Amino acid sequence: MVSGHAYPWDVLGDPAFPARVANLGVDTVVLAAAYHSVRAATPLHPSRRIVDAPYAALYRPVREPAWHGRRLVPAVPVWLSNQDPYGAAAAALRAAGLRVSAWVVLTHNTRLGTLNPDVAVVNCFGEPYRYALCPAHAEVRDYAALLAVEAVHGTDPDEVSLEACGQLGAGHASHHDKTGGAWSPRQAQLLSVCCCTACRASWAALGLDPAAVVAALRRSTVDASVVDEAALAALLAVRHRIAAELRAHVVAALREAAPRARIVLHADPDPWATGPLPGLAPGVAPDVDGLLVSCWSAGEERVAAATATGLPVDAYVTVLDPADPAELPGRVKRLREAGASRLSLYHLGLAPPDRQRLLASLAAVW
Repeated sequence: MVSGHAYPWDVLGDPAFPARVANLGVDTVVLAAAYHSVRAATPLHPSRRIVDAPYAALYRPVREPAWHGRRLVPAVPVWLSNQDPYGAAAAALRAAGLRVSAWVVLTHNTRLGTLNPDVAVVNCFGEPYRYALCPAHAEVRDYAALLAVEAVHGTDPDEVSLEACGQLGAGHASHHDKTGGAWSPRQAQLLSVCCCTACRASWAALGLDPAAVVAALRRSTVDASVVDEAALAALLAVRHRIAAELRAHVVAALREAAPRARIVLHADPDPWATGPLPGLAPGVAPDVDGLLVSCWSAGEERVAAATATGLPVDAYVTVLDPADPAELPGRVKRLREAGASRLSLYHLGLAPPDRQRLLASLAAVW
């Protein structure tokens, strides 16, 4: 199987899009239903070239009865005229015989993190990561579960693809980001440990002194030689427990709301990974139907490690710059040999004509 990622605006207003995707050899479109802010190119669209989505939005109707009385509520995308962009785009794709996977980004929301900094991830210097909602808070877990349910409400999706189903960390490709190269991998790891009030309470429940932990983390970001590996292991265990609680909450809600849908989790075999593909706890197979693993560079080892969970693995490959078109077909073959069961291509709408041909060639190789 071959899937490809797309945004609703790639489909809406372009009647040729579904047939063009089907002709690439793609059978499933992973279509954004709830997505973070983005400035996206639309090089093949007949009436636009750029979509500027300045904040995270739910590309479905935000139903007042579902969200009534809640503080964390998704926003509607005012940059699109359709009242149900995902629903309309999904219907057009299905009419062309394509399967549809609802792509739902859960904890990555700069708008909500800015409005509600008390539920955002906080580093050991007390600096909030406003783009990252921390799932240690029950309110965030409830929001994520309802967001997933409302993203698929009334659409009967073939799949649901869960991105950011866990904690985001220090790395974030924000507007004019000036943090690249500032920290070593270990320093970035330490700055990605959430120190919000809910996470500190979880540490205290393990018998740790939160103030002492924070002080040690601060020292360690300067001098990595003073890292207490035992303490770090405890903090990582807390993160994994919180991620598991989030995942269980979201998956249980989806199993009830969309019982037919296959659920795919964006994940990384590196237990310390944060971001859109959070790290998996070693030896734990999440209660989902498949894993999507980033293979934007190499990826064979990550695929092999992910298949050890016993779950099917999607190899996530981008054809956009700086991907090397000459190298990609060989990599795709190696990913399949490493155990990947599906190729997931990025991105059906962002790719210009020459990269569209590359999408087709990779689907043919698969």
